[in-house]
Amino acid sequence: MDDFKVTPWDVEGVVDYAKLIVEFGTSPLTDELIQKTAELTKSELPIFFRRRFFFSHRDYDKVLADYESGKGFFLYTGRGPSGPMHIGHIIPFFATKWLQEKFDVNLYIQITDDEKFLFKEKLTFDETKRWAYENILDIIAVGFDPDRTFIFQNSEFTKIYEMAIPIAKKINFSMAKAVFGFNEQSKIGMIFYPAIQAAPTFFEKKRCLIPAAIDQDPYWRLQRDFAESLGYYKTAAIHSKFVPGLTSLGGKMSASKPETAVYLTDDPEEAGKKIWKFALTGGRATAKEQRENGGEPEKCVVFKWFEIFFEPDDEKLMERYRACKSGELLCGQCKRELIERVQKFLKEHQERRKKAEKQVEKFKYTGELAREQWDKAVPEALKN
Repeated sequence: MDDFKVTPWDVEGVVDYAKLIVEFGTSPLTDELIQKTAELTKSELPIFFRRRFFFSHRDYDKVLADYESGKGFFLYTGRGPSGPMHIGHIIPFFATKWLQEKFDVNLYIQITDDEKFLFKEKLTFDETKRWAYENILDIIAVGFDPDRTFIFQNSEFTKIYEMAIPIAKKINFSMAKAVFGFNEQSKIGMIFYPAIQAAPTFFEKKRCLIPAAIDQDPYWRLQRDFAESLGYYKTAAIHSKFVPGLTSLGGKMSASKPETAVYLTDDPEEAGKKIWKFALTGGRATAKEQRENGGEPEKCVVFKWFEIFFEPDDEKLMERYRACKSGELLCGQCKRELIERVQKFLKEHQERRKKAEKQVEKFKYTGELAREQWDKAVPEALKN
C-alpha cells in the first residue's frame, strides 16, 4: 500500500478500499448480505448500507445466521476521547443505532480515555477524562436505548482490567508487534492496551458485532486468534469507509485540523462559513466552463458528503449527480444546499446533546444494562 496508509492511528492518502480488503484479509460486504439484512429487519436499509459506506466485514454472515436461528448477538463499538467529535466520528454511531433498533440487541460503547492518554504524547489523563464526558453527550444524542446500552470509561469501569488479564496472557509480543508495529520505543502501556480493547467482545456468550471504521480492524484481528481458546466466539465486524475532510478526498476528516472538520459543537453559522471557504468541489475554473463541460462530482467533497449522510433520497442524489455532470448545477448552489443540511443537522443534534446531560448517569450507571454490568462478576471462562 505505497500510495496510502491505514493504521489505528493514521490514515493518509486516497484509500483504495478494494486493495485494503486484500491487505487486511477481510471480505467484501456483498449484495447478498445487504439483501439478507433487509429481509431479517423487514425494513428499508439506511444509506450506510445501501450506498456501501460499510463495505467490508468479518463473519457478518455468521451474525445474521445466529440472529435467524434465535441465538442472537450483541453490538460493541467505541470512541477514543482526545478532542471534540466531528461529523466523521458520529456517522458510524447512527449506523450502530439502526442495528440496535432493528435487531433489538444490547450495545456496549467503550470510551478509551486510557488509550488516548497512552498514545497521545501531549494529552494529559485529566484532558482525556474531560473529553470523555463531552464525547459521551454527543453519543447519547444519537438516540440509543438507555436500558440496552452501556457506555463505560475504561478509567472508571476497572472490571475491564480484570477481564483483560487472561486476554493479555494469550497475546505475545511478536503477535502484537506484527499487527501494530510496536518497537523498543513503544510504551509498555501501549503494548498491553490491545487486551483492554478486546475485553468487551467477551461481555456476553454470544457473537459480538463491531461496527467501526476499518482502521480499527487490527484490534479485532488479534481477538480472533485466541477467542475460541477461551470458549467464546471470534468477534465479527463490519467496516466503514472514512468521511473525507473538507479540503481533500484523501485520508479522513481530522479533529486536529480544524479546516478539514465540522465539529458537532460548532456554531451552525460558523460551520457554514467553514464549508463555504474550505470545501473542495469538482467544479471547473469558471462558471462558463462548467456550464459547457459539466462538473466532476467524483472529485467533489461536497457531493461525497451528500452521498454519505446528507441526502438520504437515492433518486435525488442521482439528480444532483446528473445536474452536476451536465453543467446545470454550479458549485456555489451545491455548497449552499449542503450548508443548509449541515446547519439543520447541527441545530437538531445540539438540542439533543443538551438533553443528554440528564441521561449520562443512566447510560453509565443506572440503566438496566449498565447495572447488570456493574454487578456482574468476571466470567469463570476468563479466569482459567
